[in-house]
Amino acid sequence: MYPLTGVIRPYAWGSRTAIAELQGRPTPTEGPEAELWLGAHPGDPSTVPGPDGPVTLLDLIAGDPAGQLGAGVAERFGARLPYLMKVLAAGAPLSLQAHPDLKYATEAFARQEADPALPKNYTDANHKPEMLVALTPFDALCGFRPAEVAAEVLAGLDVPRLEPVVGVLRAGELSEAVRLLLSWPAEDRGALIDAVVAAASAQPADHRHAESYRLATDLAGHYPGDPGVLVALLLNLVHLAPGEAIWMPAGNLHAYLGGMGVELMAASDNVLRGGLTPKRVDVAELLKVLRFETLDDPLLHGAEVAPGVTSWRVPVPDFEMFRIELTGDRPPVRLPGRGPRIVLGVAGDVHVGEEHGVPVTLQPGTAAYAPDAAGPLTAAGLGVVFVAAVPD
Repeated sequence: MYPLTGVIRPYAWGSRTAIAELQGRPTPTEGPEAELWLGAHPGDPSTVPGPDGPVTLLDLIAGDPAGQLGAGVAERFGARLPYLMKVLAAGAPLSLQAHPDLKYATEAFARQEADPALPKNYTDANHKPEMLVALTPFDALCGFRPAEVAAEVLAGLDVPRLEPVVGVLRAGELSEAVRLLLSWPAEDRGALIDAVVAAASAQPADHRHAESYRLATDLAGHYPGDPGVLVALLLNLVHLAPGEAIWMPAGNLHAYLGGMGVELMAASDNVLRGGLTPKRVDVAELLKVLRFETLDDPLLHGAEVAPGVTSWRVPVPDFEMFRIELTGDRPPVRLPGRGPRIVLGVAGDVHVGEEHGVPVTLQPGTAAYAPDAAGPLTAAGLGVVFVAAVPD
C-alpha cells in the first residue's frame, strides 16, 4: 500500500477554491486548479514513495506488471493501469466534447501516426468512456434531448436565422441540426449568437424553457460568437446532487458546466471538441464519432451493495467505482474491488491498509495505491472514500 501523490492540471476553466478547500489548503489559489490526476497516465503520472525518492506509478507498473496489476489485468490491458481517476473542479463551463470508441480510436490513431499530414486529434489508441460522481452540486450537459423538445426550445427564441435548424429537428434529424450549427458561416456567427442572446434575455422568467435560455445567455458570456452555445440547447441539462452520477460512453456529446466531482475513465486523453473552448475544434472528426441518439435518462444509478457501500457498474472492462462511508462505530470494513486499486479520501480520516501492512491514513483530497499483490484491503475510521478498481 502506497501513499499516492497526484498532479493538479491548471486548465483555465478550473476553480481557484474547490480542490484547495477539499485538501485544506488556503484559497483562492494563485491560478485555476481544474483536475487532480490520480493514476499512471503518461501525460501526468502520479508518484509513490521509493527508496531513493518519488517513483512514478508508470515506472512502478512497468517494472513488475504482473505483481502490480495481476496476471489477468496485465494479460487484458498490457503493462498499464487501464483507468485514470480524477477530482474535477469546474469554475467555468468546459468544452463541448465527445470521445471515440475503442475500435475507432485504434484505427484513427494508427492512421494519424502513419500520415504526418493528418490533424493531431488523438493522443493514444484507447477509448475514453467516463463517469462522474458529484461531490458538490454539479451541473452538466449530457447526451441529446428529444429532437422535438430541442426544436421547441429553438423555435421559442423566434430567431429567423434558426428556422432551417428548427425544421430538421422537427423532422427528427439530430445529426443534420448539429452539422448546421457547428458549420455555421464564421462571418455570421457573432450576429447569430447576439440575436439568440437578445431573444433569450427577453423571455419571461416563468417560460417553460427559461432555464435553457438562461444557459444560452451564460454560455455566450463565456464564449461569445461560439455556435456551441446553440448546440448546448440540444442536450440534456443535468443538475447533480452530491452522490449522484452521470455516465458518458463513447460518442456521448457532453460538457461540464460547474461543480466538483470524482471522475473515473479509461486511461486516455482522447478528446474531440466541437465548441465552447479556445482549444482546437475539429467539427468533421467530431461528427464521425458522435452518436445521434436521444438519452432519456442521463443519470447513472448506483446500488448499495453492502451497508455504506455504493457501487456504480458501467458496461466497459476498464474500471468500476465504489463509494464507502465509514461511520466509526463498526469494525474495519473490507473494501470492495480487486487488482490494482486507487483509494481517494473525500471526508474525515480513514485508515486503509492490507492485511499485514502499515495502513495509509487518508484525509480529504489524498489518495493511496494498492497493487494486486496487496490482496484484500480494509478501512477503518470516520469518513468517506472512493475506490477505483478493475472489474473481475
